[in-house]
Amino acid sequence: MWRRFSRRGLPKRIRTDNGVPFATNTLARLSSLSAWWVRLGILPELIEPGKPQQNGRHERMHRTLKDETTRPAAASLAAQQRKFNVFREEFNHERPHEALDQQTPASCYSASREMPEKLPPLEYPDRFEVRYVSANGGIRWKRDWINVSIVCVGEYVGLEEIDNGIWNVYFGALKLGRLIERHMKIEDAFGRLSRHHA
Repeated sequence: MWRRFSRRGLPKRIRTDNGVPFATNTLARLSSLSAWWVRLGILPELIEPGKPQQNGRHERMHRTLKDETTRPAAASLAAQQRKFNVFREEFNHERPHEALDQQTPASCYSASREMPEKLPPLEYPDRFEVRYVSANGGIRWKRDWINVSIVCVGEYVGLEEIDNGIWNVYFGALKLGRLIERHMKIEDAFGRLSRHHA
């Protein structure tokens, strides 16, 4: 993926299902891969669990890919890779797509942001409280520990107060959840609570 981003540039968003390696069972389902994307300025976008129709174009492409390259499968890995390569060339450069007004994906593509040589630090607006995520996956908050995520260890999260004792918690541009001070826990974007660290 690093090579592809270096050659093609960075997208603004990447939409995926909820499986590994794209998502985990942490706040906002952040995984190591999606955390890396956030560090690159890419916003991970997850479909709802069990609703592949929310990523319908991608699912349709997979069906076409399987039909044209694996039925029947090639006799060797090298031959199978050649079938994939032919499909990719045709799909991107020759075949018009109804969703693109009968244009090819290659004709619609324009280079996006360049891949940085090293990961930039996460930045937050001045109004945010910024906290370092320690080796236990938590942050210090009002003389207590609050669990964030092991995925965020060694990084900084930003907290934006939205009401008295209620803070939105961000990892870069990605909202992880909401800190409710009276419970001293973070409720994630999907309604679950983080575990409390004493």
